[in-house]
Amino acid sequence: MDPIVTAPVGDLLDARLVGDVLDTALGRGADFAEVFVEDKATQRLSYLDSQVRDAATGQVSGVGIRVLYGTRAVYAYTSDLSRDHLLATARAVSHAQEGEAPRRSAPLSPLTGARVADDPRSVSAERKLAVLERADRAARAASREVTQVDVSVTEWLQKVLIANSEGLFRQDVRPYTRIAIQAIASDGHEFQTGSQSPGALQGWEWLEGQDIEELARTAAAQAVTMLRAGYAPSGRIPVVIDKGFGGVILHEACGHLLETTSVATGASVLAGKMGEIIAHPSVTVVDDGTIEGEWGSLAIDDEGMPTEKTTLIAEGKLVSYIVDRLGGLKTGYRPTGSGRRESYRFAPTSRMRNTYIAPGPHTLEELIASIPYGLYAKQMGGGSVSPGTGDFNFSVREAYLIRDGKVAEPVRGATLIGNGADILHRIDMVGRDLALAAGMCGSSSGSIPVNVGQPPVRVNEIVVGGRS
Repeated sequence: MDPIVTAPVGDLLDARLVGDVLDTALGRGADFAEVFVEDKATQRLSYLDSQVRDAATGQVSGVGIRVLYGTRAVYAYTSDLSRDHLLATARAVSHAQEGEAPRRSAPLSPLTGARVADDPRSVSAERKLAVLERADRAARAASREVTQVDVSVTEWLQKVLIANSEGLFRQDVRPYTRIAIQAIASDGHEFQTGSQSPGALQGWEWLEGQDIEELARTAAAQAVTMLRAGYAPSGRIPVVIDKGFGGVILHEACGHLLETTSVATGASVLAGKMGEIIAHPSVTVVDDGTIEGEWGSLAIDDEGMPTEKTTLIAEGKLVSYIVDRLGGLKTGYRPTGSGRRESYRFAPTSRMRNTYIAPGPHTLEELIASIPYGLYAKQMGGGSVSPGTGDFNFSVREAYLIRDGKVAEPVRGATLIGNGADILHRIDMVGRDLALAAGMCGSSSGSIPVNVGQPPVRVNEIVVGGRS
């Protein structure tokens, strides 16, 4: 083949070699071939009990090669970037199935540009340690009951090159930075934990622009408040779930049901419901990969497609799934720039990016005032979800009772128990103050950065598990 671009691509792979790999992968008549090249530098620094606990750096590089025979995918990867080994890997995937006559890749298009970002290892350890020390001091100063503070910063700089047999040839540079602050409060008998962990698709300059002390004080206050709280009630009651990480329920119990990974096989209860009403009319759900600098954003997905803002549910009606290339072939739906993977070791699948409930007309105060007796879930914790059905069980990290339309005493030990498809109908009031929160999402293509999010919402009734 004669690719348009023949110069080396930074420190990744020469374009002529990429073209030869694609042609070799097509050698037994595959319909499509793709090369994913990755080089990733990582660094982590953690600070526990007012001293450095560990510091680690790493470097990962490799190539993944995928071919498609209709809707059958074959994938192989290697960390050996020599020409002979790459061509041998390409031959291995091409031999996975007997196809028709060998095909040829289309000429590669000119390489598109990528953002410029500093290697996380270029920032001095002293500069990073100063941020961790500030967080530690602020959390400890918040209360004498704060007995332990754990602060860590994780960074990585991922460079990717993606090419395919249709002529696509693109690269991207992705700088990720995230801080995690955990405060533990104790009265000598019991312990409670508070945490804050924002992240961004930005470099160290983003973190230095954050109010570190306020993040630490918030984590400490959460731990101290729950230490002094009584136990939550149990029963079916209305609940107000606050903005930000409250969106974890939407992500885990509903978002995964909209990915073509599960839709294409019929494993999702939302398969085959396009155009149907699957939520309350007040609910609009968006998955947006284009928000500048956000933790779940991307310029291009891991199949080289531009990301987009995809409305999934519009005023209660299902209008789109989350679609990657293979999912699109299997379902007939248009790809949404949602093919993602943890690294070159994984083939891409349909995955979420920044997924949230769109803002509505109400204030938080109006939502709370509408409930005579219920629960205010200010901060959600982790939980479990049954794949396919969307049945969930999530803990509430910080909660308060609602009495006569007002926030009352704090309570601990609350869990929210329900079903993803059902809760979409039970969210009947949506607030106006949208917030996103960073997390890591695990699925068949590995662990990837995503944002969950929502404004405050009212769930008119849900099972609350508690001890009182």
